[in-house]
Amino acid sequence: MSKAPHYKKLHQLLKQQILDGTHQKGSLIPSENQLSKAYGINRMTVRKALDALVNEGLIEKKPGKGSVVVRNRNSLGLLSFKGFSEVVGTTAHQSRSVFVTAPKLEAWPNPFFYHLTEAQLRNGCVHVERLRLVNDQPVMLEDTYVENVGLEALVAESFIDNSLFKTLHLRHQIEVTNLEQDIRAVAAPPTIAEHLRVTAGAPLLHLYRRYTTSRTKFFIYSSLYCNTEHYTIGNNF
Repeated sequence: MSKAPHYKKLHQLLKQQILDGTHQKGSLIPSENQLSKAYGINRMTVRKALDALVNEGLIEKKPGKGSVVVRNRNSLGLLSFKGFSEVVGTTAHQSRSVFVTAPKLEAWPNPFFYHLTEAQLRNGCVHVERLRLVNDQPVMLEDTYVENVGLEALVAESFIDNSLFKTLHLRHQIEVTNLEQDIRAVAAPPTIAEHLRVTAGAPLLHLYRRYTTSRTKFFIYSSLYCNTEHYTIGNNF
């Protein structure tokens, strides 16, 4: 084990073993005595590390049995067309969003990751960049682009419940109905890595999205970098 605090080092080691499947769901992790002997630390320190795993919902302590793995991976249903706030808000996780770039009117990036019509190019877009955090862990860096068809108010107004989709629905009568998306594994570019607190070159998921809406031929576009170190990105339809 490396330097103090020892319980944090043991906690991170055991957590990684759970997340990578070394300790499968339903299996017992080593006992307090076994961990104490293996890592040369006292049982109180071991117990503190195990309590941290209990608090994260990864293990349960069963009297007379030991510490049982109850979950191998925290999963966020972020592959659905629902917004981040709506999906994570229905879980026990604490989520928040931080503006990297506040909403602003601008020309579309050139080149853009989806084909744009001449009308879309003329209208320009409202662009917002947000860092999404779950339990204070950065999990997603999201650039979103909305065609500016009378939506200048998005630049000045606060989003309802921090949700762009809810704001569009309730204030502008635009409801997101579905999406198409392209997903690929990439190495983290340096600027993206800094936001997501990973090393440059670390594996990330990069998603390009085009959301369809209740308004004919009106689309919302997003580019998302996802850090899956702590949470998988699953379905929640």
